[in-house]
Formats: sequence, C-alpha cells, structure tokens
Amino acid sequence: MADAGVDAYIAGQPAEVQPVLKRVRGIIRKALPGAEETMSYRIPTYKRHGQYVVYFAGWKRHWSLYPVTKRVRASLGSALAPYEVRKGTARFPLAAPVPARLVERIVEALAKAAETRSRSKAAPRTKEGRGQRRGSNA
Repeated sequence: MADAGVDAYIAGQPAEVQPVLKRVRGIIRKALPGAEETMSYRIPTYKRHGQYVVYFAGWKRHWSLYPVTKRVRASLGSALAPYEVRKGTARFPLAAPVPARLVERIVEALAKAAETRSRSKAAPRTKEGRGQRRGSNA
C-alpha cells in the first residue's frame, strides 16, 4: 500500500530524479509483496513482519539502497562491482539505468535476513542454564 510520506518524498525530489525513484519503489514493492511502506530517518522504508528490510533515498547524482550488509555483499559477489558500496550503502548513478534484477536480489536477501531476525525474536526462551555457574552441576 502506498504511503503518503513516500509519495511526498518522491514529489519533493528534482524532476529528473523522480522517475528513477518511482522505478526503484516499484521494484521494491514487487519484491516485497505485502510489506509496510513507511518513512524512517526521513527516507522511504519497507518493513515486513515488524522488521525493517530496506530503505532507499535519492541524491543529487545517485540514488542509494540501505543497508547492503556484509552478508548481502558477499552473496552478490561481482554483481555489485560496477557500483559504489561502502558502509552498508549501495550507490547507483542517476544517469545509468536502474539495475532492476540486482535491486530485486538485494531486497530478497535483506528480506530473508529480516525474516531470520523476526523468527529468532519470536522463538521462546528457555530457562535452561539460568542461575548456574559454568562448570557447576548443582
């Protein structure tokens, strides 16, 4: 479902940036059906199962996806090589075509990681081992 904040964010970008951000938004929404679209850190954000999955933002000369984690970078290997990737951010030049399949792969990998986080938070904690010192059998 479209979020008015995301609509306003895209509309507030320069005219030449808006079509690129609309395309990125569409790719993310297709890759994350049913995800909650919202604003966080003043940029478009997508959540699934209560977990943040991916953010995107437009800039003067590029657009970015966040967080492109170390694990995601490793799984994509050389596919990210043509782009600037630093500190969890992938930067894509505005002048180049949007790499739709790569964006899908990034979002899918981030969605899997978010699902794993969600499952681990939902797993019941056991009382086993609490109150005992290491090496103690008592």
